[in-house]
Amino acid sequence: MYLEIVTPDQKVFEGEVVAATFPGADGSFQVLDNHAPLLSILTKGTIVYKDKKNEYDVTINGGVVEVLHNKVIVLAEGLVEDE
Repeated sequence: MYLEIVTPDQKVFEGEVVAATFPGADGSFQVLDNHAPLLSILTKGTIVYKDKKNEYDVTINGGVVEVLHNKVIVLAEGLVEDE
């Protein structure tokens, strides 16, 4: 499936992944290939996404995610900077 993560300032990631886990308002949830359509609010937390070889993570301040036709778009409020 195709994942795109964007903030108001930058495009954080764009590409094919096999799984993605999100910090949802009611707890974390995972999206896999051929997931049902979904629109969800995201809280401050870490998005973890996997391609065929590696796992990556990015911590966001919140946002929304839309899943539709194997395309996942995250509109994040911003990234949490390392302290």
